Amino acid sequence: MNKEIAEFLAYLKHEKNASPHTVSSYGRDLRQVAEYLKEAEVRWNKAGVVVLRGFLAGLHEDRLKRSTIGRKLAALRSFYDFCVRRKWIAENPAKVLATPRQEKKMPSFLSEEETVTLLDLPRTGKPLDLRDKAVLELFYATGVRVSELVGIEAGDIHAGERLVRVKGKGRKERLVPFGRQAAEALEAYLRARPLLARPESDVTAVFLNYRGGRLTSRSVQRMVRKYIRRTAVARKISPHSLRHSFASHLLGRGADLRVIQELLGHASLATTQKYTHMDLRQMIAVYKKSHPRS
Repeated sequence: MNKEIAEFLAYLKHEKNASPHTVSSYGRDLRQVAEYLKEAEVRWNKAGVVVLRGFLAGLHEDRLKRSTIGRKLAALRSFYDFCVRRKWIAENPAKVLATPRQEKKMPSFLSEEETVTLLDLPRTGKPLDLRDKAVLELFYATGVRVSELVGIEAGDIHAGERLVRVKGKGRKERLVPFGRQAAEALEAYLRARPLLARPESDVTAVFLNYRGGRLTSRSVQRMVRKYIRRTAVARKISPHSLRHSFASHLLGRGADLRVIQELLGHASLATTQKYTHMDLRQMIAVYKKSHPRS
């Protein structure tokens, strides 16, 4: 099965433009399936619904999260679809397997007041503080993903129009506007950026680390946690929480859901609709806090 898995992963990478994270995750998932089939002494092209259902049952017994099991099943379905198209097998045995019902978990987000407090924390004129300020402001101004932010190149910023070109999932590009405060923070950082860059380096990324290399997603996560610890926010907040805050605050101020979908780069409106539930929860909380007879 290893040869077929390798061909499938190459197809995902080069033809479907899947993200490196997806390719890596699907590879691990399928190798786990291959190991299970080997122990069961069943060839991958002879595995039927009953055998594959046994694999999923084992995942449930191991108490894996439903989202993890769902991803493994998605990898399995995609792999067998690929095999059917290559005419290696006649039909997809994973097609009839039921996807686990996902837990409805509301993403964490900041109130507008909490967001202002967070964005005001990097206050010195040191290059790294100016960078952190620009990162936080651009996160909240655009709602981009962490991977999208660290992937921004110098040519992606259109300062005059206050637009940034973002490369999203599946290498799909979109233009996202940003406001005056983010523009000011970005301009201040870009003036200081040469102090971080190394003369011999050809790094074109906008956001650099202290060694002059491209800022990584992990570094951004550490940076956000550092500033969150300096606020009074006790909830678990991540860079993705700023994306959720961006969407929730826009919706709360009357933005159209389809506009928010475009800004976030969601392929499906259903993905964006979770923010309607977030806004309702926020509205109820404000009502209970503010109404004299609540």
